[in-house]
Amino acid sequence: MSKRAVVVIDIQNDYFPNGKYELVGIEKAAANAARVIEAAREKGDQVIHVQHIFPSQDAPFFTPGSEGTEINTVVAPREDETVVVKNHPNPFLQTDLKEILDRNGIEEVVVVGAMSHMCIDATARAASDYGYKTTVVQDACATRDLDHDGVTVPAALVHAAMMSALGFAYATITDTDSIVRQ
Repeated sequence: MSKRAVVVIDIQNDYFPNGKYELVGIEKAAANAARVIEAAREKGDQVIHVQHIFPSQDAPFFTPGSEGTEINTVVAPREDETVVVKNHPNPFLQTDLKEILDRNGIEEVVVVGAMSHMCIDATARAASDYGYKTTVVQDACATRDLDHDGVTVPAALVHAAMMSALGFAYATITDTDSIVRQ
């Protein structure tokens, strides 16, 4: 049995064009994530989908029962794949993700999805802190422009800063072609 799992973070409809919180480059990132997922399936790696649902109807996106919370069809889970529902950026917080990984003897976590500056960051840091060998597939992740104190930081710079920070101490940063070849 493989000791590696691909954890697919929040590739949900609200992040796509016409969704409530569109990300820059989400369609390309999702297509790359689909390639990573397919390669994992072929190798016998576990694929775990994480779905964010805010607990309130007042949330700006991912509201309970909305089409926006649905996992996008590009990366749709197979019937035999696990879906973990979370309410926080960190998918280990108040979910059974760690128990699922441990029960299946997982030692390496490969992270794809959204948003680079939020849930990808939280996932990679938590996975590393729990002792999993952690890899982030940078071109299978997406984010958006951020505003702070009157300054708009373009999505490409937000993403680069997050990958740089994660690569410093928490994860191996790679790309789709490299991970698919492994």
